[in-house]
Amino acid sequence: MKKAKKLLSHLSIQIFIGAILGVILGFILKEDVLVLKPIGDIFIKLLIMLIVPLISCSIIVGSTSLGATRSAGKIGMTTIFFYLFTTFVASLIGVLFAEIFQPGIGLDIAKVRQIFPQETQSVQANMSFWTFISNMIPSNPVKAMMEGKVIQIIFFCMFMGFGISTLPTEKKDKIIGIFDGLNNAFIWMIKKIMHIAPLGVFALMAYTTGTLGVEILLMAGKLFLVYMLACFVHIGVVYFGALRLLTKVSIVQFAKELWKAQLVAFTTSSSLATLPTTFSVCDKLDVRKKTSSFVLPLGATLNMDGSAIYFTICAVFCAQLFGMELSFSQYFGMIMMATLGSIGQTGIPGPGIFIVAILGQAGIPLAAVPLLYATDRPFDMFRTVVNVSGDATCATLVDRTTD
Repeated sequence: MKKAKKLLSHLSIQIFIGAILGVILGFILKEDVLVLKPIGDIFIKLLIMLIVPLISCSIIVGSTSLGATRSAGKIGMTTIFFYLFTTFVASLIGVLFAEIFQPGIGLDIAKVRQIFPQETQSVQANMSFWTFISNMIPSNPVKAMMEGKVIQIIFFCMFMGFGISTLPTEKKDKIIGIFDGLNNAFIWMIKKIMHIAPLGVFALMAYTTGTLGVEILLMAGKLFLVYMLACFVHIGVVYFGALRLLTKVSIVQFAKELWKAQLVAFTTSSSLATLPTTFSVCDKLDVRKKTSSFVLPLGATLNMDGSAIYFTICAVFCAQLFGMELSFSQYFGMIMMATLGSIGQTGIPGPGIFIVAILGQAGIPLAAVPLLYATDRPFDMFRTVVNVSGDATCATLVDRTTD
């Protein structure tokens, strides 16, 4: 009985139960579940409410730590380059796999547009590469925040974070303390909002299933399979490939040690909880303490390759559900947001807040967000496996290529 109560106390289990009950009710009531939609809409609006303040503070706090790594010399710069580069590649892999396997294709687009007429009208016009880059820079940061232009907010907050990192220690610590405190306050608000997530997901899953039918669930299963394949490719090609090209480390030996950390990551869904095991793995691989003690904790908070794959693959999936033809600027925007946004992801629970930001920035409807919430747990397990694998790879590579 105690074990059952403990299991039911987990938010992910509650959300899953809410989703299952919503699916059942959707099948029973069909289109009559429209009455429940406002409950789900309130949940989504609460998440949207915190996108700008949460991302602003978390990006500033995260980028100050990036700026401070200059003092760590070659190890610091190599580590940051590796994490940012692999996150960019992960974001690109997510887009490519979504376009190759098209997990969001299959629904009757006419029916979808009839059910969600307003949400399918927002499509951004295409723009050139340099126009997009220019549009990343806000002419008025306050206006960008008021209008929710997330990629401009990320650019400004990263720049500001780098500037804060150059201040004298006493001034820097005071400013970081303020933003860190605000960040913690916003995370508390998100956690409180998440208390109603089971109810919100229940209502939205009932509405989605009642209007779109079982096909939407089958497509979620296809999305998960495509995501798993993308994760395996990223680990095998990007991580193992980098070790093969840049070091003399035995890939077989590395994989034999790495699986211990991957198993813990898979079961806990937490890079921080896996950190002791990752340290042990690096010790077995003869990674120097001075390297692992810097690279691994930084990676546990900044390296989010698994999340980057997830964000872009889900964004394209959602666009495909609504029959949207994405432009170059939308693809590039998703990749850049997933890459830069990974800096501020630590401590932000669930998939919702940042995937909502990416969808909104690209003009993609948010109607599929409850489906992502309902199926998040297995995705989260694989996200963490990728993240931890990247941490161990980076520590090993940096140790072998720096003095």
